[in-house]
Amino acid sequence: MNRVKIALRTPWFWAIVGIAVLLVINSIKNPAYLAISVNPTTGMLTGNVLDILRVSAPIIMIALGMTFVIATGGIDLSVGSMMAVGGAVAMQTLSGLEASSPVGAMLTAIGLAIALAIVLGAINGFLVAVVGLQPFITTLIMMLAARGIARVITSGQNTDATNEPFRLLANGQILGIPTSFVLAIGIVTLIAVMMRRTALGLMIESIGINPHASRLAGIRPRPILIGVYILSGALAAVGGLFSVSEVMTVSVGGTGNLMELDAILAVVIGGTSLAGGKFSIVGSTVGALLIATLNKTVLFLGIPAAATPAFKALVIIVLVLLQSERVRSWALGRAKSPGTPSTPAPPAAGPAAPVSKEAVA
Repeated sequence: MNRVKIALRTPWFWAIVGIAVLLVINSIKNPAYLAISVNPTTGMLTGNVLDILRVSAPIIMIALGMTFVIATGGIDLSVGSMMAVGGAVAMQTLSGLEASSPVGAMLTAIGLAIALAIVLGAINGFLVAVVGLQPFITTLIMMLAARGIARVITSGQNTDATNEPFRLLANGQILGIPTSFVLAIGIVTLIAVMMRRTALGLMIESIGINPHASRLAGIRPRPILIGVYILSGALAAVGGLFSVSEVMTVSVGGTGNLMELDAILAVVIGGTSLAGGKFSIVGSTVGALLIATLNKTVLFLGIPAAATPAFKALVIIVLVLLQSERVRSWALGRAKSPGTPSTPAPPAAGPAAPVSKEAVA
């Protein structure tokens, strides 16, 4: 019973319930929705579940970076544009190195994309931690600037390239699971170990709860703040690499467009408070899987594009309400029958009995 109560109070438990409900709805429409088969042309496994895992990889990356930024009490609105920058650098590099070694060209493209994202993330962190600008304003400016940088890199044109090793980042499989999802889970695991096996995670949480108190405790907020924005930018670039490798082209206006909203929703659904403080890496990962499942469901059910935002908002509102302790307490309170006996109140304390002289002696 205690385990059930703990599960019900865990925010990302309801995200898992949401994923299960969406899969059931899709299976009702098509009983073969969860079926997995072998593609006779490629010899790889194919199915809707694998598509969801592949699509979730970029969302997992940007949600992971957003988790630590939000945990410090900030926000990063530039992750979608960082995805475009990473994809633009990769495609432009690969298109110029098509005659080189495919693996070498891929590693060069990945390295340059992440390096530029690190620089842009460091600028975000410097403006927030050193200059003292509000994270919302800083990252809003970077959102516009990074998208402009992506346009400059590609000369405002959609850029494509041919590189088989890079294409396999999204379209390949490892033991039947999409390569991008396996890499994403590997990165999540690595960062989770780094955060929880060292004091870094506690320091991030302490800055989000009370920056002044954490400074008095000997924690230097500036390097940590700069570090989380660098990490957010780098992970967003990795998400951009996963995104463009699926189609081997970058759309400077479409790649990563509005993805910052999906990242924030995934983090909030996973249980990380927008006010800062404690964060949940597992919760953000599950939240990203929910967003990917929801996006896939919208397409599968044929919901009109005009109604798609309303449908997504409805599902997310229901999940947030289920996570609310106040809503659950209200529901349980209304569920009690009127005849349920209440706990008797303790007797009122009466006047103290006089103490005899013999007892005092």
